This record gives sequence, C-alpha cells and structure tokens, in this order.
Amino acid sequence: MRSKVCILILAAASLAPSALLAEPLDPAAGGATIIVTAPGTGIAERVAQVTASVEGVDSAKRTVTLKGPDGDIVTLAVGPEVQNFDQIRAGDLVAVRYVDALMLELRKGGTAKRERTERDVVQRAAPGERPAALSAHEVHVVAEVIALDPSTQTVRLRGPTRVVDLRVQDPEQFKLVAVGDQVEATYTEAFAISVESASSPR
Repeated sequence: MRSKVCILILAAASLAPSALLAEPLDPAAGGATIIVTAPGTGIAERVAQVTASVEGVDSAKRTVTLKGPDGDIVTLAVGPEVQNFDQIRAGDLVAVRYVDALMLELRKGGTAKRERTERDVVQRAAPGERPAALSAHEVHVVAEVIALDPSTQTVRLRGPTRVVDLRVQDPEQFKLVAVGDQVEATYTEAFAISVESASSPR
C-alpha cells in the first residue's frame, strides 16, 4: 500500500535538481539540514522541496507529463490508488516535499527491552479535493550501550538484531554516556505531494 502511494511522489522527486534525496541537500534546490543537540539528546533533520509543472494529462491512459525545474520531462502512469485524478490540469504545479529526521535520546541506566518497531502512515485527499498524498515511515529502536572508545568517541550499541558503532561528534555528549545506558532512536521519513493550481497563492 505504501509503495503504491509513493509511485507518483518518487517519480516526481526524480525531477529535482541534483536528485532530491541525494547527500548533501542543495539549499538552492530547496533543501536544508538542521542539527540540534541538548544534553543527552540529538536531532538531525533534512528537508527538501521540488516543484514540477504539469505539461500534459492523458485521461484515457491515466498518465501525467511533468517538467522539473531543470527542464527534465517525465511521463508517469498514475494508478487508481491516486484519488481525484480528474482534478489534474495542464499548467498545475506538483509540489513534492521530503523530510527525514533522526532523533537520539540517552536513557541513563535504562531498563527497557531492546526492540525495533516500525509503522506507516498514509493519508490521501478527500473526494472532490485537489489531489494530495502523505506517506510516512517511522522506525523506533531501543539499544543498549555495551562499549565505549574514548579515542574515537565511538559508542557501541546492541540493538534487538545487531550491533552498531555510533560516533558521537560532540565530546560533551560523549562524556554523558556509560556502559549499561540505553539509547532510544527514532527515524522518520516522510513524503508529501500536492497538486496546486498555478494561479493559487503560494
């Protein structure tokens, strides 16, 4: 279900300059990276947006031809899962917004069960509204600190299925971590797409 909703989103995203999802995001292409830290907490977030214009619509074949900001042209087959297809017109603008975020939180002496959970959220426009969709995927992990390497400021974490090494950039943050602590991590990836009239206020 999630993959079906993302077909139009991902295809439109492919029109972005330098590729919307590439590292690093280009601020000139509507991308930015935000990093926030506080004692025992770290948040890193990337945001990007690209707008493509609708060059043509074939109602019989249910295809839309989009033109990206660099002039790239792509024709997409739009399945029945995209509601309100008949609302799309040549000249409309397709806005694709992408966000991915990672939040880490230190749990001193935590005793929670090591686990990994995932969930998906999908929303679509109501009948009669302009076409729009939101697709989000969230992964939540609780891991245990099993080793520290002060020379590289690396924390070794044991999660429910594997062991990973995490390098802590901030030395003050690294000092807060001890073997036996837990780290709670939440990773969120979200796409939003909307079709807007070119004459609509932006």
